[in-house]
Amino acid sequence: MLLALLLPVLGAVVFLGVATGPASLGIGEVGRALWPGGGEKTALDRTIILQVRLPRVVLAVLVGGALSTAGAVLQGLFRNPLADPYLLGVSSGAALGATVAIVAGFTWQFSGFGAVPLAALAGALFSLWLVYRLARVGGKLPVFTLLLAGIAVGSFLTALVSWLVFWGQEKIHQAVFWLMGGFSARDWSDVALCLPYVAVGLTVCLAWARELNLMLTGEEAAAQLGVNVERAKLVLVVAAALLTAASVAVGGLIGFVGLVVPHIMRIVVGPDHRVLLPASALGGAVFLAAADVVARTVLAPAEVPLGIVTALTGGPFFMYLLRRKGGSAVHP
Repeated sequence: MLLALLLPVLGAVVFLGVATGPASLGIGEVGRALWPGGGEKTALDRTIILQVRLPRVVLAVLVGGALSTAGAVLQGLFRNPLADPYLLGVSSGAALGATVAIVAGFTWQFSGFGAVPLAALAGALFSLWLVYRLARVGGKLPVFTLLLAGIAVGSFLTALVSWLVFWGQEKIHQAVFWLMGGFSARDWSDVALCLPYVAVGLTVCLAWARELNLMLTGEEAAAQLGVNVERAKLVLVVAAALLTAASVAVGGLIGFVGLVVPHIMRIVVGPDHRVLLPASALGGAVFLAAADVVARTVLAPAEVPLGIVTALTGGPFFMYLLRRKGGSAVHP
């Protein structure tokens, strides 16, 4: 029932995102703009919708669903209610790659993809490889060691980002704005860069939802029930990291989506990941698409960085849940 409810809500939020902006468009204007033909005004509306607003809304849906799903997977895998998509250091690697591209002034493109998102994606994948190499012990991937490796690598790469921002002070505004997160000036090339990783990551997470359920009982119990624990951990960690890497590459650092939304969905639908993961994906998509509308309109014509909006809305709500449930809301 929740999934059936979230789908029309997502559709409404997508329409709101397409219709909202400096030039507000009504239902009829959006419909005429998307219909072939029309006059000069319709052609202008079509350009605004298809080339400016729709790519941004699609990215918000993809990134929101990806971050929320990654958060739900990692919370179940680590059996830790505070686990979020940035725990593995992938976001720090993406931030380092993007900051290097910005400070160095890279303007090259590859197959239509810009330098900053490509550098961010490369940095994220490098940090994932580094964390995996550090955490692997005797052919196994202990969860606690993985957690420590992610924190250590993330802290080190974050320090490098801070140093680069300090060193490249003439580019500091652009770098800081990117680190705050958002989809300003994004286009279909960013969607094309993000979509394959999100599609693969979501498919893998959903396919391994049963194994994730069994691993909630503990690694030994899951192994006795027929789960290849080491393989499951590796597959789920890589899938969550890919979702995070693609999200950070095109959207910067957007917090609280992967932490808050899975908790809310878990309260509503329970801990079964076969339902929790799709619910989290849809909930994250709705949340981030709505937050992007707020970021564009609350101080129009200025735009608030999306990471600030998600923190200001998600933080107080999460504290409210903690207070109301007495802490029970955060147990996976």
